[in-house]
Amino acid sequence: MIFQPVLNVFLLLLLFAPVVAVAVLVMTRPAKRGAPLWLWAMRLVMIVSCFVMLLRPGIPGGATQTLATDTDIVLVVDTTASIVAEDWDGDKPRLDGVRADIQAIVDEYPGARFALITFDAAADLRLPLTTDTTALISSLDVLRPEVTSQSRGSSVGIAAQMLSDTLTNAAESSPDRSRMVFYFGDGEQTDGSTPESFSDSAELTDAGGVFGYGTEEGGAMKLTTGGLDGSDGGYIQYQGANAKSVIDEKNLTTIAEQLGVKYQHRTADAELTLPEAPSTTTSYSKSGEIGNVTELYWIAALVVILLLAVELARATMLVARLRLLKAPAAGGVSSRRSSPRSKTEETRPLSERGTEQAEQVEVPVRVHPSSTEPSGGES
Repeated sequence: MIFQPVLNVFLLLLLFAPVVAVAVLVMTRPAKRGAPLWLWAMRLVMIVSCFVMLLRPGIPGGATQTLATDTDIVLVVDTTASIVAEDWDGDKPRLDGVRADIQAIVDEYPGARFALITFDAAADLRLPLTTDTTALISSLDVLRPEVTSQSRGSSVGIAAQMLSDTLTNAAESSPDRSRMVFYFGDGEQTDGSTPESFSDSAELTDAGGVFGYGTEEGGAMKLTTGGLDGSDGGYIQYQGANAKSVIDEKNLTTIAEQLGVKYQHRTADAELTLPEAPSTTTSYSKSGEIGNVTELYWIAALVVILLLAVELARATMLVARLRLLKAPAAGGVSSRRSSPRSKTEETRPLSERGTEQAEQVEVPVRVHPSSTEPSGGES
């Protein structure tokens, strides 16, 4: 059996020990009028059950070992207008395919650090090296191409210098870690210049891949307005028709050769092929064996619920008993009260009242002292 406490064990002891001590003290002192002994024993069991529940006991199931990749992975993503061309899996934007492939890479290399570089007219380090894959996926979810009205052409190699700098910094800070590079784009060179070379990054790259998105027929591109509501203004027009982006696999193959990695043309129905992580940086996690745990805290929780139900039932009975005791007492007081006499009856002469009342009422007679004295004085 193992324990996975919700709080530190010492903090739990600090919280529960005084309560247990009070309950034991009440149970051991001489019996007095109050809650019976069995009730305090039940409360003590409830306290102990709460303590056990917060310890979260469990039985480990089939154990496995987790493979950790001690490597740095840099993702270079094209965010020009053509990345939302609608020729992925039918008429979906290419960016959907990029997101799906990056998720597969995250799943393939657990424990790796990831950095995200995007490029359009300029390169931008969106996310420095981190093991927080949630932050990476969140960055991809909100990723949008450049605003169409501000686009002035782009180069497929504009991110070469930033990639080289990122890999150099990673190698200096963690020389024992391997480095992988994955490039995602369509290969379109639209600024009229010669693409920059990625050759400087080749010696710092142990593995990776270049992934191409798009078709030879091309896909229409939606206008990107940059509005907060995510609305668009239709499709980019060229000579009265929807402008289309076409993949340039020649440029993508050149980038792969410069980095020393393989090129893959990506489609929705093709399985992604990823290289194995360098063996020198792949090992089992230091945490050792982990696996599914059969939780047992629910047993203690069930005991607490049952005991609370007994407490509530007892409290309800006491309240009902108190109400029954108050009802007869209120009736006795009202029966002993005599009804007030009316003013008319009080002002009636005594002779006119009932015979029975006249017999019960004694009329006091006042005797003056002068009437009892003799007329003459005593000699």
